[in-house]
Amino acid sequence: MKEVSTARTSTGFKELNRVLGGGLVEGSFVLLGGDPGIGKSTLLLQMAGGLAKEDRTVLYVSGEESVNQSALRAQRLGVNSGKVHMAAESNLEVIRELAHEIKPDVMIVDSIQTVFLPEIASAPGSVSQVRECAAQLMGLAKGNGVTVFLIGHVTKEGNIAGPKVLEHMVDTVLSFEGDQSHQFRLLRALKNRFGATHELGVFQMDTRGLQEVDNPSELFLEERGERLIGSAVFCSVEGTRPLLCEIQALTNFTPMPQPRRTSLGFDVNRVHLLVAVLNKHLGLRLANADVFINVVGGLRLIEPAADLAVAAALLSTETEREIEAKTCFFGEIGLTGEVRAVSMVEGRLREAQKLGFTTFVIPASNRKHLNDLDAETKKKIFWVKDVHDLTKLFGTDGRRVKGKTAAAAASREAKVAEQERQKAAAHSGRQAGASRPGVDTDDLGF
Repeated sequence: MKEVSTARTSTGFKELNRVLGGGLVEGSFVLLGGDPGIGKSTLLLQMAGGLAKEDRTVLYVSGEESVNQSALRAQRLGVNSGKVHMAAESNLEVIRELAHEIKPDVMIVDSIQTVFLPEIASAPGSVSQVRECAAQLMGLAKGNGVTVFLIGHVTKEGNIAGPKVLEHMVDTVLSFEGDQSHQFRLLRALKNRFGATHELGVFQMDTRGLQEVDNPSELFLEERGERLIGSAVFCSVEGTRPLLCEIQALTNFTPMPQPRRTSLGFDVNRVHLLVAVLNKHLGLRLANADVFINVVGGLRLIEPAADLAVAAALLSTETEREIEAKTCFFGEIGLTGEVRAVSMVEGRLREAQKLGFTTFVIPASNRKHLNDLDAETKKKIFWVKDVHDLTKLFGTDGRRVKGKTAAAAASREAKVAEQERQKAAAHSGRQAGASRPGVDTDDLGF
């Protein structure tokens, strides 16, 4: 088989190029999904402007807005090149005729759920319409060398609406995420035939549209407070990119039989697991506490390497001891309390050192893979084999930890026991008075 080289075209966004694997591949078929209003159309319109600067012709077809509306948004974003053609159309036959007439290098369809074929009786957005329209657009992409972008709606569960076969047909599936209350937007590759999956691009939304974030780690940590009880820094790896973020934990004693477990940006099932491990091996008694976990900035962490940072934040808030500001954590925690090795340790260390971090708490089992580290860096590493080693950072030297929740629970139990003792004493007094001969119980106040 002969070696084949694939030329790529820059989109004008370094972050988008990274997620796509280095740029656009001719004839590729790409699906972009995301919540309403998150910025999908804005991203692709700005991409169209970047491609126009590379002397590429772009056809932007909207089934949801008029040409005037799309043009106004393009002007606001600074996209005014004659290489970008706008159309408002939902009939796929007309869209194909436009494509044959204009012969674009890139075509954007916004959105696949609004496109229909007249010969299919069902409504636009139905399973049969989406499947057949996507199949014909795929034929256009592969047969004519046109890169086709489809914008897809998502369901309330966050999945792309329509048949699952749609994701199988395309070459690349991109997910555009972000909290509407935050300015950050995250672009992930969930599937990519021309590059790495789970690659991450970070954008910031402002009045000029989407702006690239060159150093997301610094941006996610820039508003970190001075009071660092319950705050730990974790170095994640998204695709091939190390990314530092802050994980916050808060525990609060509750007398309720079913305490709350709330987690934003981190799997709540892993929170249950970590709470059970810390209860069992360190005696934190978190079964008597509401537990809240938050990943700052709207990030969503999926790798188990965040376990160690979450556990450190929980220990910090329970012991009410601050974690040193320039300490970075990563490691997976097992059910027996052991801390397991993680991948890409050197990349994580380099990213943390670049931002001035001086102490690294990492799994001891990673030591054998880090022989090439310089002696100065090795001095900054605190190796942990299990959760008992982690407690040494909080001055307990591996002993069982008595946190504020355990103290509050013990205080409440003592108070309840005292109340029960007083009730029992009062009851005994009443019984003794009633049994004495010649004593009128009415005179005793009974």
